[in-house]
Amino acid sequence: MNQIALRAGVGAGTLYRHFPTREALVLAVYREEVERIVATVPDLLAELEPLEALRAWTTDLVQAMRHKHGLGDALSPGAHRAITEQSYQPVIDAVTSLLDAGKHDGSIRSDADPADFLQLTGALWRAQTEPVDRAPSMLALILDGLRNQAADDPG
Repeated sequence: MNQIALRAGVGAGTLYRHFPTREALVLAVYREEVERIVATVPDLLAELEPLEALRAWTTDLVQAMRHKHGLGDALSPGAHRAITEQSYQPVIDAVTSLLDAGKHDGSIRSDADPADFLQLTGALWRAQTEPVDRAPSMLALILDGLRNQAADDPG
């Protein structure tokens, strides 16, 4: 914590006033990252078609999970459960917005479920990265499964 305070350019007392424990700091980092990722949904939907917005958003989520994975080791089981509970609904809401946009324009099948999508994509951040990152091809398979086949079928 003292090294963090030093790198942040604040006194240790200031850091401890805001984050009394290392776990409190880690939880704040997780919360801020979830808020950042969730907040990108409207801009992505304004710039991209729903399936591409979902791809970009999920890729960002996977990268964040890969970078923050080590922080989870600093959490007790209770804190890990708490952050999961705190972040689950905002993430589900973000996925719901992305899927609903695709359902609305007909590009995503009507039975696509946000919880199923989140469960499937949970494996992406653990995907092999060397010699090739497997997450993009795995995500492509997931997104192909979400496509509304009726919209793609000209007959």
